[in-house]
Parts: sequence; C-alpha cells; structure tokens
Amino acid sequence: MSNLPAYGCGLAVLLAAATATWLISIAKRDASVADILWGPMFALAALVYAWPLDTTPARGVIVLSLVTIWAARLAVHVARRNKKEGEDPRYRDMRRRNGPNFALKSVYVVFWLQAVLAWLVSAPLLAAARGTAPLHPVDVLGVLLVLGGLAFESIADAQLRRFKHDPANRGRVLDRGLWRYSRHPNYFGECCVWWGFVCFGVAAGGWWSVASGALMTWLLLRVSGVALLERTIGERRPGYAEYVRRTSAFVPLPPRKPAVYRAPIDLGN
Repeated sequence: MSNLPAYGCGLAVLLAAATATWLISIAKRDASVADILWGPMFALAALVYAWPLDTTPARGVIVLSLVTIWAARLAVHVARRNKKEGEDPRYRDMRRRNGPNFALKSVYVVFWLQAVLAWLVSAPLLAAARGTAPLHPVDVLGVLLVLGGLAFESIADAQLRRFKHDPANRGRVLDRGLWRYSRHPNYFGECCVWWGFVCFGVAAGGWWSVASGALMTWLLLRVSGVALLERTIGERRPGYAEYVRRTSAFVPLPPRKPAVYRAPIDLGN
C-alpha cells in the first residue's frame, strides 16, 4: 500500500507531460510527437518512483539506467523517422475521420490514453525502484533480456532505415538481416525489453508485474504494433503477401520454404 502514492504521482506526472506534448502537437499540427514521448514517459515514471527515496536500492539504480538508455534510443529513432517522413499515416487518418475537431479530441484520444497505458505498463519499474528484496538471479535474466532486446530492436531499426534510404528499394519488401526471420523484429526486441523489466519487478516482490508484460505484448501484437501495420502494408508492398507466407510474424524463426507444386501422377487409367 505504501507504493500507491508514488504510483499515483507517476500518473499525474505522465498526464502533465502528455498535455504539454499535446500543446506542441497543435502548434506543429503533427500528432506524431506523441510517439516521441512514448519512451521518455517510462524513464520519467521510473524517476518519479525513485525520487522520494533517501537511498535507491541497487536494483532501482540498474532499472533506472536501463530504462533511460532504452527511452533515449527510442525517442531519437522516432524523431529522426518523423523528421524525414512527416506525420505518421495513422494520425493523418485520424484527422480525416475526426474532422476539424481532431486537435481537441487528440488530447484524450491520443495523448492522455498513451499516458494511462504507459502508467499501467510502468508497474514493474515501481516494484524495482521501491522493492527491498536482495538482488536475485532473476535480475540477471532481466539484464540479459533488456540488453538483448535493446540490441535486437536497434539492429532491426538500423537495417530498416538503410533499406528505406535506398531509392532502389521503393515498393520492395525488406527480407534480409533480422527481417528474414521475423516480419517485425523491432517489436519482438521491444517485447523482450519489457519482459526484462518484468523480471526486475518480480525479483523485487512485485509478482503483479507479469500483467504489465502481458499488456505490453498485447499492445505490440494487437493494437499499435503488428496488427496495425499489417492492415495496409500489403497494399503498399506488392510482394508482402509472399513475404507473409514464408516469414514468422513476430518471434524470429527460420523462413518457411515455399510449397513445391507436384503434378499428379498419370497411372494410365
């Protein structure tokens, strides 16, 4: 129960940050700035959870460092992408559907909703920052998952960025590197990162952190990640259907071999 005030304070701070970013989005007429805020929201939440403590436990220091590194990389990556590509098509579509009232609606449809989701997902950071249990082998697993996932998504994003920057690849499908084994290796890496933070939360005694990992996985697979991208990408990439047939959607796996047509045998009947 003693952690509830800190958790509530985290929600208030994230809503305030989301509102400030919403004002920036109105000035820029670009709701994509919400995506830049996503990563830093977690670093901000972790800082809020650790701030009232006289001495932050070693686990809390490790988690705060890791989430800050992850958040900074993601924010820089999204900012670079948005600078080149402009407002994300998802938000342009929302503008069309909501008409001239989108600027006002976006404060709760986009920014406050994002803040609440980040707050819910940040639960393991609260447990790690304020738990007093000694370091455990599960913490080592957490470090490995976070660093491995961070490396995986960073490599995948770099491969995609190089692919898009080559004009010869316009309209083509990236099926090399990590993208040969998964259609969304960057999201898989991010999923690993968050299950790593779940490990820290569980090691600190916050068994309910598992719900946070499940929520983030659901978001990546069904809401803002895989499902959302694959609704329209086939229309923009003619070769995507074949890529889907041979490539795992999420978990990296060896590519499936294409089916070989075998002519029927003439038995002379």
